[in-house]
Amino acid sequence: MLRILVLHGPNLNLLGTREQAVYGTLSLDSLDSMLTKLAEELAVAVDIRQSNSEGELVTWIQEAGSGFDGVIINPAAYTHTSVAIRDAVAAVGLPTVEVHLSNIHQREAFRHQSYVAGVALGQISGLGPTGYMLALRGLHEHLTTGRKSRKAAPAPRRQSSRIR
Repeated sequence: MLRILVLHGPNLNLLGTREQAVYGTLSLDSLDSMLTKLAEELAVAVDIRQSNSEGELVTWIQEAGSGFDGVIINPAAYTHTSVAIRDAVAAVGLPTVEVHLSNIHQREAFRHQSYVAGVALGQISGLGPTGYMLALRGLHEHLTTGRKSRKAAPAPRRQSSRIR
């Protein structure tokens, strides 16, 4: 069974009450329930965590290298500031999808830069909670397609090296 780590960054614990015009009214618990339900449908195990601490997020990403097949992360404000999170994602080398509830490219100029995007499989922003569902579906597809093609790929043929 595929295992995917889902990480929510700082202030996402306040979803549903925080800046509803930007982030909507859905609580983090409700979002996590939606992810869990979809994971069950896809036969994927998800481990969902939230932290306001950059160091804790980095530690979790590092630990994901053994035992997880991929990561979905909303680094929140750390998107625009954390080289440490970017480096952890790069170091672990797991397929990672970056998610944002709001469209970071339509917001303040300082939010347009993502340190994580350059080392992520993909980025989804601006679709609200649907972005998380798309990230899970996309990561599942990426991981299962990759496994199928590795299993189905024929063994490479050895070329004879005849000198003429």
